[in-house]
Amino acid sequence: MKLKSTLEQWITLQAIERGGSIQSAAEALNKSHTTLIYAIKKLEDQLGLSLVEVKGKKTHLTLEGKTILRRADAMIEQAQQLEVISKQLQAGIETEITLSIDHLCDPNWIYPVLARFYQDNPTTSIQLVETTLSGTQEAVLSQKADIAIINIPITDYPADIFGNTKMLAVIASHHPLAQKETLSFSDLKTITQIVIRDAPFEANATAFEQESKQEDINVGWLKAEQRLTLDNFEQALSAVKAGVGFCRLPEHLIQANQDNKLIQLKLDNSASYQIPTHITLPKGEKTGPAARQLFELLLTSTAERL
Repeated sequence: MKLKSTLEQWITLQAIERGGSIQSAAEALNKSHTTLIYAIKKLEDQLGLSLVEVKGKKTHLTLEGKTILRRADAMIEQAQQLEVISKQLQAGIETEITLSIDHLCDPNWIYPVLARFYQDNPTTSIQLVETTLSGTQEAVLSQKADIAIINIPITDYPADIFGNTKMLAVIASHHPLAQKETLSFSDLKTITQIVIRDAPFEANATAFEQESKQEDINVGWLKAEQRLTLDNFEQALSAVKAGVGFCRLPEHLIQANQDNKLIQLKLDNSASYQIPTHITLPKGEKTGPAARQLFELLLTSTAERL
C-alpha cells in the first residue's frame, strides 16, 4: 500500500500544534511560512480532512487534526529514535552492555547510576548478571562482561574500590539458638548452616552455557555438621526465617527484609566481618564508549558514597 502522506508533513503538523502558529512552526523548522501552508494544505487534500483552523493570530488544530496527530506523535518519535540509533552505531556506541555484579554487592549502589545512564543513552540496553565466587572471576577472565563488580582483584585486571559489604551471622528469632546471649563456634556445630554454592558466570544461556568443573565453594563455612546449600542469598534468607538454620548474610539484604524474624548471632570474636568489592573493565582498552561512560558514572557514585 502506497502512503499518501509523508513523515515531513506530520512533523509540520506537530510543529504547528506546539508553536500555536504557522510562523512559530516555520521558525522552529527553519522553513518558510509559505512552505508550511502548502505542506498542510496538501496533507488535508490527501486525507480529505480539515486539520487546522485560524482563530485570531493563533493557528489551532481541529478536533480531527488533534485526533490524528496523537497517533502520528508515536511515529515521529520512532523515526527520531532511528536517527539517534544510526548515529550511535556510526560512532561505535554499543546497543547492549553486560554488567556483572558479585552477589555480595548492594544493588542499591547500582540502580540510581543506571537511571542516570539511561537518560543519556536511551538506545543502549544493559544486561545485569549476578555472579558468585568462581562465576565472578569467570565474568572477568572470559571478558564476557563489559563491566564487572568483583570482590578480590584479579591479576592483570586493574580495579578500583567500589564498596564494603558487612556480613552478619543471623538466625530466625524463634530458633532456640536466638535466646543465647553469647555463642562460640562449638555451639554452632550441631546447627544446620546455610551456605551459597558456587556457580559459573552466565550472561547468555545459549552462548555461555557450561557446567562448572570445580567443586562447590561455599561462603562463610563454619564446619557445622549439617548444611543446606542454596543458589543465592535470597533463598538463604527465606530458609533462615523458616528456622532451617543459621547463615552469614549481607547486612543490606537483612536491612531490606527486616521484619523481626531475624536475630543476629552474638559470636565470640566473629560477630561480623566486611568484604570489599571492586570495579573493573574486563575488556580493558577494547571497552566501548557506552560501557566506559557507565563505568565512570559508577566510579563517581562510589566517591560520593564512600
